[in-house]
Formats: sequence, structure tokens, C-alpha cells
Amino acid sequence: MKRDRVRRLAVLAASLSLLAPLSALAGGDVAVLDWRKALMDTSAAQATFAQLRGRIGAQQREADTLGSELERLSGRLANEGDSLPEAEHRALMQEFQRKGQRFDGLRRDILEARQETEQRFLSGLEPKMDRAVNQVIERRGIDVLVDPGGVLHSASDLPDVTAEVTQILNTL
Repeated sequence: MKRDRVRRLAVLAASLSLLAPLSALAGGDVAVLDWRKALMDTSAAQATFAQLRGRIGAQQREADTLGSELERLSGRLANEGDSLPEAEHRALMQEFQRKGQRFDGLRRDILEARQETEQRFLSGLEPKMDRAVNQVIERRGIDVLVDPGGVLHSASDLPDVTAEVTQILNTL
């Protein structure tokens, strides 16, 4: 909780620090780039994450099924647990624990696969992203490029170059 508050304050301070350079530009071009969206909208991202879904699809389906079964078992134990014969109660608890361990293992494996895929994807596209952003900056004569989350206020709509960067990334 405290850590989240510190992060929010840091983000706010960083955002406020953007205001000074923006006001000093007096007529310079400012634009917005949602770099995460630009990357994730590329055809490379779509293909990469489609492959990931294909690779982990069976695990995801099994985790979904186990999640439903765990909810059912949890409800049964909560509603009928005290009235069940001891052997049946113990068997239900063992099944719940066994399925819970399998569910946790699947979730861990899925998360690791996603993180590895994202890291590999981002590190492979980083140099291309730099080139695409630089092309857009030069082409449009942009003096300041900001992330949409860093803009606290703008009297006018800032040009959004996200789609343009995505288009360039798709050609690199």
C-alpha cells in the first residue's frame, strides 16, 4: 500500500516535471506516443502472441477447468464440510489440495512463458522502435514527445503519433 503511494507520487512528480519544458517551448511541436500500444499493435506482436497462445493454450484451458473445479470444491467444503463423513471430507480436502497445487503450477508456467515471450519480443523490437520514433520525430518536426500518461493537462489536443510509429514498425 505504502509502496503504491510512493510510486504514484513519483509518477506525479515526473509528470509535473514535463510541464516546465512544455511551457518553455513556446510554439514547439509536442506530440503523444503510446509506445506500448504502438508495439502491441504491430503485426510482429500479433504473430508472437498468437504463437504463445498456441503454445500455452492447452495449459490455459486446463487451468480454467481446474479453477472452476476448485470453486466448486471450495463451495462444497464451505456448505457441506461439517456434515460430511470424515473420510469423505478428507478425500475432498486432498482433492482440493492436489488440484490447487496443479493450478498454481500451471499459472506459474503460463506466467513464465508470457514473461519470456514479452521480454524476447521487446528486446528484439527495441532498436526498431528507436528508429521508428526517430523517423516520426524528424518527419513531423517534433520537439517534445510524451507518453499519454504523462500529460496532466493540454489546452489543445496533442497529435498522437502512435499509429504512425506502428505503421513504420510493421515495415522494419
